[in-house]
Amino acid sequence: MGNQSGQSYGLTILSPIINNGSRAAAQDLALRHHLSKLANGEHSPFAKVPGTHFVRLVVMGDVVFVGYPARDEHLKSQYLICTADFDGELDPYLQTLARTIPAELDAIWKHCVGYPGATDPAKFAEYIKKCQVETTLYFSDVNDRTLEQTLKALLVKTAVTAFAERYQGQPASVVQPAFKKFLTELSQTPAPRPGAAGI
Repeated sequence: MGNQSGQSYGLTILSPIINNGSRAAAQDLALRHHLSKLANGEHSPFAKVPGTHFVRLVVMGDVVFVGYPARDEHLKSQYLICTADFDGELDPYLQTLARTIPAELDAIWKHCVGYPGATDPAKFAEYIKKCQVETTLYFSDVNDRTLEQTLKALLVKTAVTAFAERYQGQPASVVQPAFKKFLTELSQTPAPRPGAAGI
């Protein structure tokens, strides 16, 4: 299936933005303004949703005419494009999304045609699936690892690099006991929070 790579799922959504005559620009601008203020990294609302590797949101106003042999075409609507990578299956993830951050989802998708709100996770999931397009040529660089496993691996990589830099050139009598202590501490260190800086 094009949307999956191992245990990772790649979701692509095109949600048409409400076009109600003179207020169409207001919907577009309000959505763009909201997205520009949306926190990212570990403060992103999507970082609260288990299994979320990343989410990207962008407003597409129109398609660009790139010249011959392409035709000059225009969209009938502006679209909110959402792409996401997460662990597991689509329906459980979408319902978890709606249960975890309903207010944040409503603040984003209320500008889109037919949005039912996130108070009913099943209806939210149904709406998102209607807006879904197949993620063709989906590539996941960590398709056999969960988000937590990936975050822990990044932590280990950073910590081992820092250890090697710190003890470079030291005698074995110093490095060996330090490395044993380092391994013990590392095994007891939990995975970083999603979106945390420095990993």
